[in-house]
Amino acid sequence: MTAPNTAPAPSRGGRWIEQWDPEDEAFWQEKGEKIARRNLLFSVLSEHIGFSIWTMWSVLVLFMGPEYGLTPADKFLLTSVVTLVGAAVRVPYTFAVAIFGGRNWTIVSASLLLVPTVAAFMVMKPGTSFDTFLLVGLLAGIGGGNFASSMTNINAFFPLRKKGWALGLNAGGGNIGVPVIQLVALAIIGASGGPRVLLGIYIPLILVAAVLSAVFMDNIASVKNDTGAAKDAARDGHTWIMSFLYIGTFGSFIGYSFAFGQVLTNQFGRTPLQAAYLTFIGPLLGSLIRPVGGWLADRYGGARITLWNFVGMAAATAVLVVASMQKSLPLFVAVFVVLFVLSGLGNGSTYKMIPGIFQAKALALGLSAEEAAAHGRRLSGASMGLIGAVGALGGVGINLAFRQSFLSYGSGTGAFVTFLAFYAVCFVVTWAVYLRRPAAAGAPATATTEAKPQLSYAEV
Repeated sequence: MTAPNTAPAPSRGGRWIEQWDPEDEAFWQEKGEKIARRNLLFSVLSEHIGFSIWTMWSVLVLFMGPEYGLTPADKFLLTSVVTLVGAAVRVPYTFAVAIFGGRNWTIVSASLLLVPTVAAFMVMKPGTSFDTFLLVGLLAGIGGGNFASSMTNINAFFPLRKKGWALGLNAGGGNIGVPVIQLVALAIIGASGGPRVLLGIYIPLILVAAVLSAVFMDNIASVKNDTGAAKDAARDGHTWIMSFLYIGTFGSFIGYSFAFGQVLTNQFGRTPLQAAYLTFIGPLLGSLIRPVGGWLADRYGGARITLWNFVGMAAATAVLVVASMQKSLPLFVAVFVVLFVLSGLGNGSTYKMIPGIFQAKALALGLSAEEAAAHGRRLSGASMGLIGAVGALGGVGINLAFRQSFLSYGSGTGAFVTFLAFYAVCFVVTWAVYLRRPAAAGAPATATTEAKPQLSYAEV
């Protein structure tokens, strides 16, 4: 088979790839893999800084001592607002890839990170009103959108057999922006520096990410102008089922990333410096393990890995309830780190499921392997933004649950009980939709029954 021509069209500005077929093994080996890996690398860089800017308020609130006049409830509300905006902008950021092209939008989205960073640099001082902090927090939420556009873009570059690894690496490299900004903050706090030092470090990094995206990334022409894919994805029930499951995995990761330090300071009396020594560990391990979750899903099936991952998350949360009630800091921190790791694994396995589900449905409808692969790429890329947006809302719920738990009980125990129940529901949904084997009532499963598309979901 002749490899598709990947030369940029002369009529277009910028770097455009007119034909792209990663499922063609000859094309992939000859030039596709090299191009895909290059775009993955610089996508990770931009998304990484986006995550850092999105979650910077989880660090900035640790700098905000009594002189800022904010209560613990105020701080949880502030981080909830940041998380909410980050979730909401993921939807338009997903559409932006189809409208402007993946490379072009990466340049724009990276450059936009200057707005919340410079704004925070200007207002971060005692005497600033809480309303002003809320407004600047709203701006920081745009950093959460980079994930959606990055995942949609990278999904188009890789063949199905590589998507678990590629999407896991892309997302994990972005997620690691959370512990990195926490580590930088730890160094600054330890050196008696202020929050403006932290913000000043990131301003030039944002510019570097935008420039490198412009120089080294590409647009795929077939992705552009396919805004109808988002409507088709929104009409598919699996988009919303996977959104619900992603609340349990990524919603947990981002919610705990924002809340962990505040829980340590409010419930266990840790100082900001003591909390900073601990808060980065969980997000770091959860980010690093995400590609492993994708790899395990490639090998054993995303639905199976996701199912047992929710079992582990529920068990860890049950232990957290005990540790919270007994006020055992060592047990609490150790199990919280385990919960972060499991959320990272689940992030990788759930995202691997998405393209497999749509391709399996296409094959069940009688499409050829090539047509099914194209259908899977089209709908999964569009659905990822919606799934990422809804999943990030879980972070809002976690911060609001902690806020209410501290207001009502003076600890996070009540919130953990709620999370435990939610993980149990996620387990049931995963099993019922993607792993339960249907059989005719009162009779053994027939060949026709076994051929139902539902059975193939265990392998996605």
